Amino acid sequence: MALTETEFAVLRQTIASRGTTRMVLLPATLVAWAVVAMAQLFLPELPVASLFSLAVLVAGFEAIHSLHVGVERLGRYLQVYYESETDGPRWETTVMAVGPALPGGGIDPLFSFVFACAAFLNVIPALLPEPGRLELGVIGVLHGAFVIRVVRARGAAARQRAVELESFKALRVRQGDRQ
Repeated sequence: MALTETEFAVLRQTIASRGTTRMVLLPATLVAWAVVAMAQLFLPELPVASLFSLAVLVAGFEAIHSLHVGVERLGRYLQVYYESETDGPRWETTVMAVGPALPGGGIDPLFSFVFACAAFLNVIPALLPEPGRLELGVIGVLHGAFVIRVVRARGAAARQRAVELESFKALRVRQGDRQ
């Protein structure tokens, strides 16, 4: 089953637009987070207000994560269903071969360090009014849970290419058996 040139072009364009969206979404998320975090300074008696700015970080991260997962999945699909049958473009195969050779592991497509740092900074305004133990516990647990989510998502993203490449290859073999 070969993809047509049009289908290939549409899927490559989808990958490009989602990649661009990720790059725009990071600064938009950080600006929205900063605005909400600054507003918290006007509510010093409510340390749990830091959860509003945390929600902005969580939403931005989850959007970036889902865009990245989708791009990688489309890439592996193209790699298995398009590149393996033609002498045409081998973008996905080449990218996958070069990726592991990058010193220091290359780029972080999820901006994990940025989100973890923002989560840490987000706790600081909550500590200024000396929150109670319960408030501090809730704030700490939710911020910690977010940082754990970021770390786990980064680990899953690091394994995604290889895992999905094998999954698509196996699916293609099963589909070939049915035809």
